Amino acid sequence: MFISISTTGTAGHPATDLGFLLHKHPEKAQRFSTSHGEAHVFYPEASEQRCTAALLLDVDPIALVRRSRGRGRAGSPDFALSQYVNDRPYAASSLLAVALRTVFRTAMKGVCELRPGLAERPRPLTVLLAAVAVGGGGSRPDEELPLVNRLFEPLGWQVKASAIPLDEAFPAWGDSRYQRLELTGTLVLADALQQLYVLLPVLDGAKHYWVAPDEVDKLLAAGDGWLADHPERDLITRRYLHRRWSLATEALRRLELARLAEADDREAEELDNAVVLAPATADAADAAEDAVAAEEVAEESKPVPLSRQRREAITELLRQEGAARVLDLGCGQGELVGALLKEKRITEILGVDVSVTALAAATRKLRLDRLPERQAARVRLVQGALTYTDARLKGYDAAVLSEVIEHLDLPRLPALEHAVFGAARPVTVIVTTPNAEYNVRWETLPAGHHRHADHRFEWDRAAFRRWAERVAANYGYTVEVRPVGPDDPEVGPPTQLALFRRGTERTEHTEHTEHTERTEQAERTERTEQAGTSTTTNPERSANR
Repeated sequence: MFISISTTGTAGHPATDLGFLLHKHPEKAQRFSTSHGEAHVFYPEASEQRCTAALLLDVDPIALVRRSRGRGRAGSPDFALSQYVNDRPYAASSLLAVALRTVFRTAMKGVCELRPGLAERPRPLTVLLAAVAVGGGGSRPDEELPLVNRLFEPLGWQVKASAIPLDEAFPAWGDSRYQRLELTGTLVLADALQQLYVLLPVLDGAKHYWVAPDEVDKLLAAGDGWLADHPERDLITRRYLHRRWSLATEALRRLELARLAEADDREAEELDNAVVLAPATADAADAAEDAVAAEEVAEESKPVPLSRQRREAITELLRQEGAARVLDLGCGQGELVGALLKEKRITEILGVDVSVTALAAATRKLRLDRLPERQAARVRLVQGALTYTDARLKGYDAAVLSEVIEHLDLPRLPALEHAVFGAARPVTVIVTTPNAEYNVRWETLPAGHHRHADHRFEWDRAAFRRWAERVAANYGYTVEVRPVGPDDPEVGPPTQLALFRRGTERTEHTEHTEHTERTEQAERTERTEQAGTSTTTNPERSANR
């Protein structure tokens, strides 16, 4: 296998800086041992104007078979050629990707201590791959661009790929599945190496070693900064992980979380942890809330947990509003989704949460993989941030934000308001949040503290009503504020609920209904008058009726 990396330069920035970046001296030929052969690094040319570093991987096919036993390539065309006669020593694949990481590990990290700042500077690069295996059904006839273009062009590369014939002496045999690939672009060298490390196995559609769970971490590390926003992200993830669907699902969720965290200018761990600490329908403070609720109930009766009272109140309101398609925004670990699944009237439930961990827990808790087909078709769990508009949320009858808003910083609350009430615009929106006045009923809660460490604020009844009325007025809704849980005469209920109804939609519906009734009444009157005329002119016919 052969790959070369070339760059150009000037007197001020000579091309031989490539040696510093790769940590390989241009005047030396070096050899490195890999698990499946010897890797040789040398420089065919090295001047101020142009410098080329080449990596030649000499694969030992016997060692390859003995160590990997062909596991990564089973089912591919190579396997039919037997274990010892195949393309693996010659065509770029995961073997070359591993060699790149072994030989240029420091360069891939973007480290160059001898020339500070050099590694961060983009430079003109040309990468030549003498033979690349493009297999595994990467391109379909209905796709406009070949797989190699779809993978590299969004990253800023110009792609020149030429097919290699099966045999130049027999053109009628056609082309092989191998291509000579030339990539040109101005990129940071470390980024270019990371992209090659990921995309070479993706092009080949196979790996020479068993894909273990730690491959997800390798993919995310190498794809940092470019994979999350790549238009072929899903395809890259599945093929890199050799179509191990559980690993691909985990990787895609973590990539989406990284993308959302970057857009939110926050750490992914912080964003994920915030929602895990606060499931939408029963946050971690439920145990304390339930204890207080139990005190409000007679000793001889069985206490009803406050979290359950919230779910029952929400479900009853959805039933009264006639909602069939429901959004659970900030679904957490799926408690409300599970309750809604028991409502036969509800035909579709979309649970949305930014937390990968919470969604995974919800999937396990709801046993989505074991539900009957018709039941499973009613529910979907997707990752998303509630502070951004999302086309997937449009067209629903109702949306629920249960114990969610208090986990947002107040400056971000207007973004949520716009995303839910302005962009998604469900007919009904139900919002629940703690009542701060009720906190004095907790003996173990210090004065001035929130019920949960992740709560950014907790409103009293007046503040919550002001917010609800402002949102309703701004976005064309009407609103009612209701208690949930025991309504203390002094401090109110432990949970307060706002029921928003889209006022404009209800007005239009009322006007349409009134117009329809007036039209039908006019038609009935006209028919009556016609019938009366007919009776007068033909009494015999009327008598026969």
